[in-house]
Amino acid sequence: MREMSVTEQRYKAVLAVIGDGRTVSEVATDWGVSRRTMHRWLLRYEGDGLEGLNNRSHRPAQSPHQMPAAVEAMVLEMRRSRPYWGARRIAFELARKRVEAAPSESAVYRCLVRAAVIDPISRQRRRETWKRWERGAPMELWQFDLVHGFLLADGTSAKALTGVDDHSRYCVSARLMARERTQSVCDGFSSALNTYGLPAQVLTDNGKVFTGRFAQPPVEVLFDRICRENGVDHILTQPRSPTTTGKIERFHKTLRVEFDTRQVFKTLKTAQEALNEWVSYYNTQRPHQGLFDATPESRFHAGDDQPRHRLTPRPERNGEQWVSRRVASNGLVSVGYQQVSVGKHFGGSACDVLVTDGLLQFWVGNELLKTVARTSKGPVRKLHADSTAPRRR
Repeated sequence: MREMSVTEQRYKAVLAVIGDGRTVSEVATDWGVSRRTMHRWLLRYEGDGLEGLNNRSHRPAQSPHQMPAAVEAMVLEMRRSRPYWGARRIAFELARKRVEAAPSESAVYRCLVRAAVIDPISRQRRRETWKRWERGAPMELWQFDLVHGFLLADGTSAKALTGVDDHSRYCVSARLMARERTQSVCDGFSSALNTYGLPAQVLTDNGKVFTGRFAQPPVEVLFDRICRENGVDHILTQPRSPTTTGKIERFHKTLRVEFDTRQVFKTLKTAQEALNEWVSYYNTQRPHQGLFDATPESRFHAGDDQPRHRLTPRPERNGEQWVSRRVASNGLVSVGYQQVSVGKHFGGSACDVLVTDGLLQFWVGNELLKTVARTSKGPVRKLHADSTAPRRR
């Protein structure tokens, strides 16, 4: 026997009242419903006939919390134009534009799910022991690294030296270079020091352009030398530990997605101009989630009342009494057949020597390492720092 549908059951109850003349209370008791429900069925049958007994939607006719159609269209357009924006960023931008009845982050998320723009995912809550590691003030620590993948029209690709301030996430360096060379990297580093001053510490990986401490024999590369001469503590990460420089690595992800490193630039100059424009936007306009939607500039310049030390220029020592030598790996410097130890940790460094009639002064940068009595007589060959004699004209 076929089972009756819900509409048929309601119709049979209505006929029991209308056709059989039974009371509403009796029929309601037989069908296990309230008298109020029975009266509702009778009214709906009287107004709409059999169709009135079908199930109806319980959705309210209007909802004061429903997102307006115009705002929903703005949400979807923002997502279409910038696919990397999530619900939080879209809600922030709508509030910043002072949109009337700006939706919350959760409302934007539901809108994106309804439009099948994103897939619903379960929320992953952070552990209670989670902690964000960052320095307490700007200029305490800079993180530097190299990122590749900037395509040029001639078929080559460029790399960029990038640097961010650990406390504020302010980008202090984004210099493109055709090849990864020590001089190009140090030019970008020196430019950042001249522009923003000297940080207390610099954190890098163990790349050869950053340090020669692990070379055999250990040498002082130009990046190490700039840090030492200006009193900047150069910190290195542990091998195979990219999370130590997590902030600069996260900056690279933002750079690849928002700047779109897949685009092809006509020349290195046009690529640098476009990168400079994006970095300016990143520092001054783009809200940073790790800074509670503040901009990096607002944090970086919060300590402007503190004096910032500038890059110390290397002194010019070109007089007749000055000679240049390179410190050997064992820490020895040879001047006029006289060998003087200045320390193994200066191995590979350029050393300037002041030669007088009775004394030798050994300088590395602005630091006087040692003063010793001169034991040899006669003239001293003037050499470059690489221990080669100057060309004769």
